Amino acid sequence: MALKGRALYDFRSENKEEITIHQDEDLVIFSETSLDGWLQGQNSRGETGLFPASYVEIIHCGASSSPADYRGSPGPLGTQVSSYDGSGSGVASPSRSAGGSGFLSHQGSFEEDDDDDWDDWDDGCTVVEEPRAGGLGTNGHPPLNLSYPGAYPSQHMAFRPKPALERQDSLASAKRGSVVGRNLNRFSCFVRSGVEAFILGDVPMMAKIAETYSIEMGPRGPQWKANPHPFACSVEDPTKQTKFKGIKSYISYKLTPTHAGSPVYRRYKHFDWLYNRLLHKFTVISVPHLPEKQATGRFEEDFIEKRKRRLILWMDHMTSHPVLSQYEGFQHFLSCLDAKQWKMGKRRAEKDEMVGASFLLTFQIPTEHQDLQDVEDRVDTFKAFSKKMDDSVLQLSTVASELVRKHVGGFRKEFQKLGNAFQAISHAFQMDPPFSSEALNSAISHTGRTYEAVGEMFAEQPKNDLFQMLDTLSLYQGLLSNFPDIIHLQKGAFAKVKESQRMSDEGRMAQDEADGIRRRCRVVGFALQAEMNHFHQRRELDFKHMMQNYLRQQILFYQRVRMERGRKSSAPEVKEWKAGKRGGLAGGASPAAPGTKRLTTALRSGRGLDPGSPLTKERM
Repeated sequence: MALKGRALYDFRSENKEEITIHQDEDLVIFSETSLDGWLQGQNSRGETGLFPASYVEIIHCGASSSPADYRGSPGPLGTQVSSYDGSGSGVASPSRSAGGSGFLSHQGSFEEDDDDDWDDWDDGCTVVEEPRAGGLGTNGHPPLNLSYPGAYPSQHMAFRPKPALERQDSLASAKRGSVVGRNLNRFSCFVRSGVEAFILGDVPMMAKIAETYSIEMGPRGPQWKANPHPFACSVEDPTKQTKFKGIKSYISYKLTPTHAGSPVYRRYKHFDWLYNRLLHKFTVISVPHLPEKQATGRFEEDFIEKRKRRLILWMDHMTSHPVLSQYEGFQHFLSCLDAKQWKMGKRRAEKDEMVGASFLLTFQIPTEHQDLQDVEDRVDTFKAFSKKMDDSVLQLSTVASELVRKHVGGFRKEFQKLGNAFQAISHAFQMDPPFSSEALNSAISHTGRTYEAVGEMFAEQPKNDLFQMLDTLSLYQGLLSNFPDIIHLQKGAFAKVKESQRMSDEGRMAQDEADGIRRRCRVVGFALQAEMNHFHQRRELDFKHMMQNYLRQQILFYQRVRMERGRKSSAPEVKEWKAGKRGGLAGGASPAAPGTKRLTTALRSGRGLDPGSPLTKERM
């Protein structure tokens, strides 16, 4: 029986089996049972197809509405939402199954026991978050209009959410009487990320902090200290593998880090696990989004190739980031070959205490003084820049996608139509043999085949230039979508500093306590500026490479088109026709008039015609 539903988020279809839905849109759901996290239904425009189950809530008659079945359901941009354990702890509880035994399909590629929580995952799924309390915005936090009004929401696409983090309030702070007022909106990313607790000094100091990340002053302001052991990692050889005697299939990718001796093999779900660990830990860093998931066609060649290209870009950004590249969980992901060690490292990463607000304790900042007003102005400038860049990236992505569609469809069809028309003329000329010129007919036929070949060249060209452009733009759409929440954290910290100073001036707070809040705000400010600096450095490199590749491939493409036309024009039939044409002129055809010769010479030389010249007057 069909059910009523309502969309919680925007979702844009990626193929013909899916349909686009918009936030708050009324839907008709054909069945409450999801298939690999996808529901089938109809939107308000009458389109029928698939959409993510976690993007909608099903409205039951006579009962309160409830989100669609989250088990195995992808969240925004395909993020899996696992079943909630109901304990109120905010911990996701992946389902488990018993039986089976682990095996190693590749060296360094782990297919774990069935009682391990990974074996219930599908390649189209991921582990993550607690249930949503209302619609969440970017990075897993609620829409920004629920919290800081100055932070801008992104309107044109839905993004993968970050896992929710708990506040870390200490008992001591709860007993203090002279404390800065707390944000009553517990869905604010400033509260959920734990940054409020850090700013107010409520995050307990660790006896020993095993990891530290340094920020230093550079020519353009604060910057992350470079990784002392830089490396790169290739992603190649996507291979279809099977398990359970062929019942389940997946794609394995070969990863070869330059600082490790052997390659490892990882599935997409392994990337997804790492991605969610990164989101959980690095509160003030813009973690690059993984390539999106797809409901159908996961084993089609074009989709596999597209995912590989985008995983290469993702890996390049990970290895080039001075902080993310040093993360122990990332190093474990890239180097572990032993199944037992893999499980141990996975559990260790999941129990990491230095996440969220505690992660801010790992920063070592410069001693140079920075005026907080100057920092706030710098952040406001970057906020305006990132908003404009986000809009521009979306615009270019839309134009490039439309151009791909024209290359594959419109341009190819038009050239094929022209080629077919030439072929039809050639065939028509052969209908009356006594008056048929074999050389002319063959030349026209060759011309038709040339334009058909050019049409195929247009259809193949996006693989050389536009696809890479779209890959880069997609990556930056994800990176830019992270910054509103990160900027909101800094804005919240600024507000606490101003409030604490006002309370200190009024005698309601000790000055040393206000100074502590200001000092911790400096940590957040330095971290955000370092991340902004790194973003600009990567942006310059990536867009320079993108434009160079696009222009180079465009030049090569039109050179190939010219060569194709030249090759066809040098065919024996065309040469014979040209020779006959020249012979006809020599045999009695009237030579070109002097004025025509001078006009041709002028046009070929690129010179314009002087209105007062004899040639112009003659033609007039």
